[in-house]
Amino acid sequence: MPKYVIEREIPGAGKLSHEQLQGISQTSCGVLREMGPTIIWQHSYVTTDKIFCVYIAPNEELLREHASKGGFPVNRIEKVSEIIDPSTAE
Repeated sequence: MPKYVIEREIPGAGKLSHEQLQGISQTSCGVLREMGPTIIWQHSYVTTDKIFCVYIAPNEELLREHASKGGFPVNRIEKVSEIIDPSTAE
């Protein structure tokens, strides 16, 4: 199944407390439970003013539905074509 990176602009994201991030995560997981097993949240990177989320899903539309149900912004969705790491150099 395809992997996607979602860019979410959230001013001050890097200053969110553990409790706030926990609440966001709980909301996301609740929506995912309702939507079923075809969409999987792997992890997210929190930066100063953005959160980059990595998901596995059959299509972009399902990711947008998840965001809408959870009240999350979606500024950009990119389908991952390849994954590289230091072992790729070998």
